[in-house]
Amino acid sequence: MTQKYSQYSAMMAISKASLKAIFRSPSAVIFSFVFPLIFILVFGFIGGNSPVVKIGFSKGSDTSVSNLIYQSLINRKSIQIATGNEEELLSLLQKGRITAIININKLAEDSSTKYHVAIQSSTASMDKISILQAIINDVVQGVNKLKMPNLPAYASVQNLKPVEGRIYRTIDFILPGQLGFSLLTAGVFGVAFIFFNLRQTLVLKRFFATPIKRSYIVFGIGISRVLFGLITAVVILAIGYIAFNFTLVYGWLTFFELLVLCVLGLIVFMGFGFIVSGLAKNESVIPPFVNLITLPQFLLSGTFFTTDAFPGWLKSIADVLPLTHLNDAMRNIAFEGVHLIDCYKQIAVLGIWGIGVYIVAIKVFRWE
Repeated sequence: MTQKYSQYSAMMAISKASLKAIFRSPSAVIFSFVFPLIFILVFGFIGGNSPVVKIGFSKGSDTSVSNLIYQSLINRKSIQIATGNEEELLSLLQKGRITAIININKLAEDSSTKYHVAIQSSTASMDKISILQAIINDVVQGVNKLKMPNLPAYASVQNLKPVEGRIYRTIDFILPGQLGFSLLTAGVFGVAFIFFNLRQTLVLKRFFATPIKRSYIVFGIGISRVLFGLITAVVILAIGYIAFNFTLVYGWLTFFELLVLCVLGLIVFMGFGFIVSGLAKNESVIPPFVNLITLPQFLLSGTFFTTDAFPGWLKSIADVLPLTHLNDAMRNIAFEGVHLIDCYKQIAVLGIWGIGVYIVAIKVFRWE
């Protein structure tokens, strides 16, 4: 009696062989493991300082045009302003997302000073508060010098007791960006080269001589890529957590939610790889195509630095890219303590990208 051909067994055999081939490829290992780990190690040892200080103003602050203290602060290039209600600003302060909440209070006419500046900082940003204090003192002294010598000072400064907060380190920003970069290169580079080579070396043609269905060939190679991406994610997260105290707010739960995000992002990025392998006429055009897809995202999606410093038109472009939303979702889950369901906006954008990319991939993909 002839044994029935198992599509599942054939698919898993392809996955196993493809996974072995990935680990034997120096370029795959370098781009997925070595480069991200080098950047993580470098930035992990640098520390947590940031040249830009982000602050918020309390609800009762005098933010009028006539307030020279407020106008001077918002015009400083090293100052960024966060918006939100009292509860939102306090949450940002406790998480180290902003350095302080400033309250500029206008005093009575008979007071010795016209304004009183109160600085509410957090233990999560003690490394930046000295920078902010220096900026505010410089602003106040500069404004006071404008007053006549026989008149009272324009403003005084008070530092309030810091609230307890969670320290936001450089590694908490860098690691998700490097993990996203690793998934992007693994998905686009890996899929583009492997399918092109399988087509050029007539391996796909040999597959057609077997009973396996074409969809199972794609799934088999896709599974190997997903497994490789998960192994990469586990290694990067483990090194970040063990060596540099990368924040995983809820421990194992946060870890598994990050892995789910990694799978989703990798599936989307693999779609770009299918498009490139379908469009490429020869192997030499694959790198330019891949760089056209990966390089803008690598530079604009918050891999090394926040996109808040971008001009409006450039930030609008960055906010559309899929890697931006993957990086944002991973940072929110790892440090902010939100869950996958709270990242519905980022996941929805990734889903839209995935649908669009695979529609194009189906149209341009070639088997021979």
